[in-house]
Amino acid sequence: MEEGFVKFINMKQLYIPYNKKLVEIARINRKKPTQAENKIWHEVLKDKQFEKYKFHRQKPLDNFIADFYCPELMLVIEIDGDYHDTQKEYDILRSEKLNEYGINVLRYTNDEILFNINSVHQNLKDKINFSPDKGR
Repeated sequence: MEEGFVKFINMKQLYIPYNKKLVEIARINRKKPTQAENKIWHEVLKDKQFEKYKFHRQKPLDNFIADFYCPELMLVIEIDGDYHDTQKEYDILRSEKLNEYGINVLRYTNDEILFNINSVHQNLKDKINFSPDKGR
């Protein structure tokens, strides 16, 4: 992987380099999603349900695997389970590294997804700040 390499594609999307060793792990993760990942995928993100934007599940980016990634929005959505309480520093480092590529990272907890998906959906819309002139 080339350090700091970012390539323009179609003037809208960027190619983000990734560690190819993560591809198989990402594939396994897609086959065994958590309950919260499954819920947000099926109820909000799958098949361009969210404002017609395409999201990818378990997407390798740099040396990380993002839970959900939309290249058009340059947005990663992370679902934080209980184990994230023990890795806050890693999560901060990871977000900072993705920010260097121009990727915004939004985090939601398992409980937010499982027990208040409508609020998460609305919050996601608010954070994206959709406007009619946005290229969709």
